[in-house]
Amino acid sequence: MRWHVGAVLRRLQASRSYGFVLLLVLSTFVFVAASPDDAWPRAVLVLLLALTLAVALWTSASTGRLDVVAVLLIAIGVAGAVVALATDDANATGVLGLINVLLIAATCAVIVLGIRDQHGVNVQSVLGALCIYLLIGMLYTFSYGAIAALESGPFFAQGTDGTPSIRLYFSIVTLATVGYGDYSAATDLGRTVAASEGLLGQIYLVTVVAVIVSRLRPSRAGRTNGQ
Repeated sequence: MRWHVGAVLRRLQASRSYGFVLLLVLSTFVFVAASPDDAWPRAVLVLLLALTLAVALWTSASTGRLDVVAVLLIAIGVAGAVVALATDDANATGVLGLINVLLIAATCAVIVLGIRDQHGVNVQSVLGALCIYLLIGMLYTFSYGAIAALESGPFFAQGTDGTPSIRLYFSIVTLATVGYGDYSAATDLGRTVAASEGLLGQIYLVTVVAVIVSRLRPSRAGRTNGQ
């Protein structure tokens, strides 16, 4: 039985299936949208992000210095979850937000390396690219949360720091460059970070679409029929 489970896990790893990573990313997305701005949800979130990084690392099967950095960040994330339950201090909340940002950044880097090893466009590389896009939105969500916790004034010009759900909404709207205008950053730092998210969102979509199109190749049968 143990050998059978091990064989299944090895086949899943060999398939480089980012479906599990996407499921975790979507679960985290929903949890951020639904959770209150309290200590226990912050602890759960950092654990979810640490788990997502661990699964992405396992799926990508990468080796090198990034693995060491990722494992270290996972350990820091687990420690951060314990701290989140122990204190509700604003500075600690801000630092925890920065840990979340680092966990997401490392997850994106691991997925990029895994996609590069695909040597072509397939279902897994597309799933990985979708994971990265959603992770970028959450990376900025936690960046806004960290700024709101560490700065003295309200993050939004509407006079509030917002809830995790509002910051996620603001991040996705900014990433997609929709620009509803119902929420806007109040400080220079907040506006700069928001502007960088809008630019990154546009550049990412254009770049990913261009890479996918450039790597699409007609099937061998199609080339043979064309000849």
